[in-house]
Amino acid sequence: MASELIVKYREKAQIFHGEELCKKKSTELLEEMKLPNNLLPVEMEEMGINQEEGFFWMKLKKAQKYKFPKVGDTLYATEISGFIETHRLKELKGVTAKELMLTFTITEIYIDDPSSGKINFKTASGFSRKHPISCFELPKPDKK
Repeated sequence: MASELIVKYREKAQIFHGEELCKKKSTELLEEMKLPNNLLPVEMEEMGINQEEGFFWMKLKKAQKYKFPKVGDTLYATEISGFIETHRLKELKGVTAKELMLTFTITEIYIDDPSSGKINFKTASGFSRKHPISCFELPKPDKK
């Protein structure tokens, strides 16, 4: 479970609280790891990052459903956790995708070849699907 891992990696982690700060930090983390900036949910109460181990977690106020245009629904549990490295989220817990009438647990999200413009989603059952990276990017604000 995500909770057990959070307890294990919490001691040496940076922990952030509040929806605005957590969203800012999650976006920064995704950008730092060269992943699309809109992969993770918005309404978080807590976010933690154990840089030493590459572990992150998020605690949400409630489970969330987000519809990515051109892709489908992603469901986020109240706790999400996993390991993050450049171009990869792995050992994910708390993320599922719904396609047609089926729901799949997402265990890994990764970019094999950044020049391809594609991101891969791997399920617990071993299936994977590629989508354009642009489907998971928020527009960057203009800097004036």
